[in-house]
Amino acid sequence: MLQSSCRRFFCAVRLDYISCILTIFSTILVGKRCWEGWALAAVNSVLICIIGVKTAQFGFVPANLFCLVLCGVNLRTWRKVES
Repeated sequence: MLQSSCRRFFCAVRLDYISCILTIFSTILVGKRCWEGWALAAVNSVLICIIGVKTAQFGFVPANLFCLVLCGVNLRTWRKVES
């Protein structure tokens, strides 16, 4: 039982660190006007939804689903301007 809860804890910590890294890199890329930043932000939104479900913090899910849609719209808009 203890070993199982420890695995869940370390899995959640790793997901948090990955989300942190994705947030930093996506912000830098969007600031440099690179569309890839929006793609990373979308991946990060999915990751935060997973974290929210696994930790029973369900308030993160609708907020990040909204962010996911927003990333998709911005990604499409930025790609059209580049072409």
